[in-house]
Amino acid sequence: MAKITLTVEPRGKPIRRLPKTLTIALDASGEDLHNMIADVSGSSVHRLRITKGSDRSVVPNAKDTTIDDTGLRESSVIHIKDLGPQIAWRTVFIIEYLGPLLIPALFLFPLRPLLYFNFDTIPAPSDTQLLVCALLTLHFLKREYETIFVHRFSNATMPARNIFKNSAHYWALAGFNIAYWVFRPDSVAAVSEPNPILQYAGLTLFAFGEIFNFNAHLILRGLRRPGTTERGIPQGFGFNMVTCPNYMFEIIAWLGIWLASQLNWSVIIFTLVGGLQMWSWAWKKEKRYRKDFGDKYKKKRTVLLAGIC
Repeated sequence: MAKITLTVEPRGKPIRRLPKTLTIALDASGEDLHNMIADVSGSSVHRLRITKGSDRSVVPNAKDTTIDDTGLRESSVIHIKDLGPQIAWRTVFIIEYLGPLLIPALFLFPLRPLLYFNFDTIPAPSDTQLLVCALLTLHFLKREYETIFVHRFSNATMPARNIFKNSAHYWALAGFNIAYWVFRPDSVAAVSEPNPILQYAGLTLFAFGEIFNFNAHLILRGLRRPGTTERGIPQGFGFNMVTCPNYMFEIIAWLGIWLASQLNWSVIIFTLVGGLQMWSWAWKKEKRYRKDFGDKYKKKRTVLLAGIC
């Protein structure tokens, strides 16, 4: 197919060795264009954002989008932006979950005398506190396993500076917040005889939520081939009820931890904050499914919790 010459201009921070023009075939892919710019400029391909000068729309870094598809023509202008240092999404998730994975056991055992020094006596952790610590550890071990072996990511990287913002939610609310308040010597979880109904109901919800959350993640993984960003319509248990059953089962598991903690307020605070964020993400995904698949997709009235929201 014919070749065209594009005018290349930096946007924002100057990029060393960025060429003023670039010749590329119309049947080359967006991925080819990104790789060419990265090669000639010596930049990481993950740091580059390419937009069209005519309307500032993004030229996707994708194998299935050709230069012809983007509407670029002879002498079209493209803007190249350096996004700055990047970090792999997989690494981001590993770091996010590492805090709440380690903090509960640290607070309950080696740091316990330091954290609760103002108590006259610091009793040994109650069975309920040990149970909550075990549930939190299992939950975030599962999260780490899924991050490494199950999840596939649409984008390879994100700006490195965002790691602190992304980690704050889990380290602060799921780590420090829950561990400190649940493991206090005077917390509701410190009782010697917990309510057995709350305890067994909590364990049941936790097991149900974790198992089917994992199942939903396996279904979502099967919709995307390695190295691609293509998506299919998810089907399976839960997907006929809400847009994102993985979020629904996540909330069910956290409600289980809340019950097992004997209704400790710090657990429900984390669950509510996380639930609001997941509700927002779920509606965005519902809108994307409707746009991408049209009449092939059965619209959902509730996206997060069946029959509620």
